Amino acid sequence: MSTEGQGQIGNVDLVKQLNGAIVYRLIDQQGPISRVQIAEISQLAPASITKITRQLLERRLIKEVAQQASTGGRRATSIVCETRHLHSVAVRLGRHSVTIALYNLKGKLLAEERYPLTEETQEELEPLLFNLIEQFINQQQSKLRELIAIAIALPGLVDANLGIVRYMPHIRVHNWPLVERLQQRFRVCCFVGHDIRSLALAEHYLGATRDCDDSLLVSLHRGTGAGIIINRQIFLGSRGNAGEIGHLQIDPLGQRCHCGNFGCLETVAANSAIEQRVRHLLSEGYPSKLQPDECNIAAICRAAKRGDALASQVIEQVGRDLGKAIAIAINLFNPQKVVITGEITQAHKVLFPALQNCIDNQALSDFRQGLSVVASQLDHLSAIGAFALVKQAMLNGILLQKLLED
Repeated sequence: MSTEGQGQIGNVDLVKQLNGAIVYRLIDQQGPISRVQIAEISQLAPASITKITRQLLERRLIKEVAQQASTGGRRATSIVCETRHLHSVAVRLGRHSVTIALYNLKGKLLAEERYPLTEETQEELEPLLFNLIEQFINQQQSKLRELIAIAIALPGLVDANLGIVRYMPHIRVHNWPLVERLQQRFRVCCFVGHDIRSLALAEHYLGATRDCDDSLLVSLHRGTGAGIIINRQIFLGSRGNAGEIGHLQIDPLGQRCHCGNFGCLETVAANSAIEQRVRHLLSEGYPSKLQPDECNIAAICRAAKRGDALASQVIEQVGRDLGKAIAIAINLFNPQKVVITGEITQAHKVLFPALQNCIDNQALSDFRQGLSVVASQLDHLSAIGAFALVKQAMLNGILLQKLLED
């Protein structure tokens, strides 16, 4: 049997998805916008614009608003995205807890709950997680209009295209087909992604890098990782996990990392490494108002802000080590902005000057022009990265086409 006809059908479906995504993205990013303007910018035929916008209107994904002034002739009707009644459940699967949140398509947080997590295997975690999601959905019925997607952001190795979790640092998983299982249970589109990469995407859509085509987000938490935005798209690499900045070697004579190498950034610029460094210096007799039993990252940052010499010294050294790695990334990717996320940003007045000094000395001068280093605007929203996966699926047409087909 010939497959030529099937290929043609597939191509037609792909063209529909791509054209629909082009139109929807323009409305989302530049609305209120007229059909004439969409045609001019997209270079799609006016008949195609009319057809696509009619489908989007019928599905209540966009709406017409007050007419805008034109340069002459008939006044053009403007279009904006409709977001209030379209909801998604966003899940952040952490090391000791799971956060489940309800967002509308504009990115407004409507509800959020956090639940403790003690499970250690995929077989234990899956039924608990799914039951918690179902419980949360049932509790939010008064706020929930139309559930269009469920997305989960988590640490580890994720094949986002296949919806499979390959590895998690705190849960034993075996090529966990998470998206397939979610869709079987909840009968809506589902997505999974890496937590740091997803947060970088959220900063691009809703936070500190909305004005950038190219940006770098660096997270210091239990580990150290990065999310890279290139040409307004998240860069994932061939296996979906680009951005392991924590395993750049900072000190060849440094401590052994869990990856097997020595002196990785993560051995000096993750929360546990910072806390361990402070405890070690206290044990060596260095003066500080910090006590050994209060050497958590929040207390260290507070002490640094108050001018404690030991805490400031440690945070400054983190800034220098982090600056080395970020300078390398700047030379590789030439971002317009660097975003730092994690509790350590509470001591930004100590951290950022040390970091910036390294960038000034080690990054290419042309690449430093106009480059800013800022703290995250969104890291207080635990599940916002998972919501960004839903937003991405609307803008690239995958979820958009599913909704139109429904």
